[in-house]
Amino acid sequence: MNNLSVSGHIKADTSFRVTPFPDSSRPFVSLRIEGDAIEIALLSSPGSANALRTLAAAATEAAATLDTLTANAAEVTRRG
Repeated sequence: MNNLSVSGHIKADTSFRVTPFPDSSRPFVSLRIEGDAIEIALLSSPGSANALRTLAAAATEAAATLDTLTANAAEVTRRG
């Protein structure tokens, strides 16, 4: 991965798009994350599928953690 730091907030209306580029000599896939004022494109070439799977697993873990945090915050609010 090239060195770059990007920060953006994922909102409910954030869109995600996968576009294959099946060029016979250099195929790759583009994963785009698009929000209000930011667009991130991750380009993945053959051999990097496991990195995408790891990213997907981390995103699933983050979503589950957010669900837990949201449920816990609602519980605290109801008690207060």
